[in-house]
Amino acid sequence: MNETGSTRKQIMLMLKTGGPLTVSDMAEQLGVTEMAVRRHLNTLERDGLIGSKLLRQSMGRPTHQYYLTDKSEEHFPKSYHTFTLDLLNDLEQNYGPAIIDQLFKNREKRLTDLYQSEFTSQCLRDRVRALAELQDSKGYMVEWEELEDGSYKLTEFNCPIAQVANKYNQACACEINWFQNLLDAEVERSECKAKGGQNCIYYIRKRKTG
Repeated sequence: MNETGSTRKQIMLMLKTGGPLTVSDMAEQLGVTEMAVRRHLNTLERDGLIGSKLLRQSMGRPTHQYYLTDKSEEHFPKSYHTFTLDLLNDLEQNYGPAIIDQLFKNREKRLTDLYQSEFTSQCLRDRVRALAELQDSKGYMVEWEELEDGSYKLTEFNCPIAQVANKYNQACACEINWFQNLLDAEVERSECKAKGGQNCIYYIRKRKTG
């Protein structure tokens, strides 16, 4: 990591643990000049990671205090998957495995209903592109291609729900089902991260008629 990036991370950590802070507070803790701190703050503010508010003092001129914005939260470690797994495990222990099946069926329907309006194109190619863009925006790191036989290959290089899917395979079945619903096509998964694969790979074909 370069020194500039490291200093910005230190500033964000200071604001996370001790903020809001003034420029002089941060300069003193970091052992750098106030001008150096302001340069980093300008970048963080431009990126929407911090905000400032005017602090009126009993003596002297008002000064600004800096604080982290909601957007900054994505730069700090999270353990949502642990929380989710704990909840699913408690539900399974208390109500049996059928409740887990029902939860993922509910998720499948919710996702289908939520995005159905974005998949109205009569062209399967356009629907596959829309799905790839949707999944990519959710952090799945997606690539797709049209194959010589007119089918499509969609590859997800990342799985944000991998820890959940590793224990609850219903999550994987849920993904295929709502893909099929939105694409109105046949979807087959040839490789799955939750089952030891390097990526999640889907093959998409037009539904057979007749």
